[in-house]
Amino acid sequence: MSDQIPSAIPAATRRNHWMNQVATHSEMKPDDTAFKYLGDVTTWRQTAEKMDSFAAALARRGVGFGDRVLLLTLNRPEVVLSVFGINRLGAIAVPLNIRLTPPEIAYIVDDADADILIVDGPLAPLVGAVAQVTDRITRVIVIGEAGDGQESWDDLVAEDLDGFEAPDVPEDTTCLIMYTSGTTGRPKGAMLDHINLFAQSLTLLRVNQVFGEDDIAFMTAPLFHIAGLGSIAPNFVIGIPTVIHPLGAFNPTELLDAWETEKATIVFNVPQQWQVICADPTIADRDLYLRIISWGAAPASDTLLRQMADCFPKATNVAVFGQTEMTPITCALSGEDSLRKLGSVGRPIPTLQYRVVDENFDDVPRGEVGEIVYRGPNLMKGYWRKPTETTEVFEGGWFHSGDLVRQDDEGFVWVVDRKKDMIISGGENIYCAEVENVLAAHPKVLDAAVYGRADERWGEIPVAAVAVRPGEEFTLEELQSWLGDKLARFKQPKALVFMDALPRNAGGKVNKVALRAADREHVDSKVSVA
Repeated sequence: MSDQIPSAIPAATRRNHWMNQVATHSEMKPDDTAFKYLGDVTTWRQTAEKMDSFAAALARRGVGFGDRVLLLTLNRPEVVLSVFGINRLGAIAVPLNIRLTPPEIAYIVDDADADILIVDGPLAPLVGAVAQVTDRITRVIVIGEAGDGQESWDDLVAEDLDGFEAPDVPEDTTCLIMYTSGTTGRPKGAMLDHINLFAQSLTLLRVNQVFGEDDIAFMTAPLFHIAGLGSIAPNFVIGIPTVIHPLGAFNPTELLDAWETEKATIVFNVPQQWQVICADPTIADRDLYLRIISWGAAPASDTLLRQMADCFPKATNVAVFGQTEMTPITCALSGEDSLRKLGSVGRPIPTLQYRVVDENFDDVPRGEVGEIVYRGPNLMKGYWRKPTETTEVFEGGWFHSGDLVRQDDEGFVWVVDRKKDMIISGGENIYCAEVENVLAAHPKVLDAAVYGRADERWGEIPVAAVAVRPGEEFTLEELQSWLGDKLARFKQPKALVFMDALPRNAGGKVNKVALRAADREHVDSKVSVA
């Protein structure tokens, strides 16, 4: 008996992505909460209706299959609804990091070859600054009050469907381009499809032990990071509510208030945030429902892990590790293993394949250091319009993570170094080459190198080792002022090390091992710390 699918059955009847998931919940539980934001509820029916209305409005404005639409936004339901509407057309959402400077944003605008930008009202002035660098953006849609020459998001959603019919969108269609900083100084767009996001959903459903519809997921991570969009993907699979917390100055008391009011059960924060949450004087008096307290994007100390255990004794502590190209989770560390395997990023998740290999691409024995490489449905399709970089990172048929790790006899992974020259500061990735390229243009800089220094608050901070031109000098504050419109604040060096000459190896490359060793031993000739 043949197991072939009859040709009369359209492929669209078998689709599985978040647009169909939303449609399912809008039919089965139309009046249940899909999103909650500052007390306002968006039901599953409203989510489905706004998704289609926004898609229809974009289609009338010329957006079609494969087109890119930019988002420069904070955290609010309209952001997710916009992504749904964009993807409903088979188009690609391109979130922009709001911490970037106008020239950094303009580069991504041009690289993505996109001419429509959705912007949050408070960020609208930034669009004008970007327009001074690139004229690529021709249509601006504002979430909030629109200015001259702009359109209102609410007006688009209020337009009539006018017979709109969404195209069939296969699961291997690119739905997101998430830009990451590049080792050569230019960002690269990781192309993620619906298969990636469903694999991510399965990972988080397992890691967070979500078995029913009783959980309430709380979203603090920025939606312009894959940590944000990736963390809410499973909520659409199973149909649980997502409470979206506004972005802004982090206030632990306000966050605890929201957790308590909304009866949140699943939460995620970076270690820096958990530090101030655990130190909040009101925490002991809270009536919380937390079941999963999750963290990632930077290392957590044993002191912090013990504080989290003391403050939330009924919750399971879950650490997640990964990278944008993997949508993003690759390893997870849960509960009792957090202290037993202190410093580990956990075991590789079962929805992917991995190896730990040496320079010859041979597997290394357990306990020895090698690069961890991946395969699986979590893995991106490649870098947008960068075939050379894509080929390089997929050498040998596996994705090269750039993380040098060792694995113990139980399969737990420790990251011991980075093959990529990268710093993780406060959950943000900083590629040293990008910062070095900007520093090289400073008129007083003769030579410069950037490396990471351990920091209790941020995990790591970027440090610039600088050789200045004869007779010149400057302070850290002067440098940061000069960098103000050239480099995002989080990428700017937080410390300066002045040297007569940078150490170099026989090949002429800066010896960063020597720089970091000298930094640890406090033998710098002069250090200025912000």
